[in-house]
Amino acid sequence: MQEKNDSRIRKVKSILVTLPKPETEKSPYYDLAKKHNLKVDFRSFIHVEGVPARDFRKDKINLADFTAVIFTSRNAADHFFRICEEMRYEVPAELKYFCLSETIALYLQKYIQYRKRKIFFGKQTAADLAEVLKKHANEKFLYPCSDMATEDTMKFLEKSGYNFTPAVLFRTVVSDLSDLAEVFYDVIAFFSPSSIQSLFKNFPNFKQNNTRIAAFGTNTSKACTDMDLIVDIAAPTPGVPSMTMAIENYIKISNK
Repeated sequence: MQEKNDSRIRKVKSILVTLPKPETEKSPYYDLAKKHNLKVDFRSFIHVEGVPARDFRKDKINLADFTAVIFTSRNAADHFFRICEEMRYEVPAELKYFCLSETIALYLQKYIQYRKRKIFFGKQTAADLAEVLKKHANEKFLYPCSDMATEDTMKFLEKSGYNFTPAVLFRTVVSDLSDLAEVFYDVIAFFSPSSIQSLFKNFPNFKQNNTRIAAFGTNTSKACTDMDLIVDIAAPTPGVPSMTMAIENYIKISNK
């Protein structure tokens, strides 16, 4: 990606959000762009590819052995039900679902009759599910995940002593960003360590210079600092739960 060589410019006019473009116009990023007259583009730095059933079979995981499943993302849900279909496994009605957030739980309506299933959810992390998981400690949990599974969730489940089996059902793959080679943005917003890895895989000689980096989550921030990037905008923080709010707070200062 192109970097400007003059002194670090403070005013923000353009933002690259390293996520897929929203499916509708109802996005806080569009509201932010309109309010502050910004150019906001979306581009996923990573994408997901499903693990074929033939590869999944090599792990010798028997889906019928599990009484509950833990979903940390909608991707995990998509690929769980996909692999069940490819394996011709009929998901039992009594299977219990534990979701990291209500958003993920509601997403299950795409695949099951929501009100007729046992579904539990937390606020955002596995730790939020601690109390309800204790009540179901005897379950055999399947943990659908990617090849870059969230360490925090894995550590929590291991530390708590739950009987769970990770099942890699999808892989995180670096996207081709070669068309961004000559493009400059004032702010690039990252949401995962994988996106940082993608940046440097696509542009090994990337220099931050005047680009402001926005990072969501402690793991993403750490990935930035590990690559000697300066995190100018961090979220979530107390009173600032979202990335858009963090960026707007920064703009209020930089664009005076």
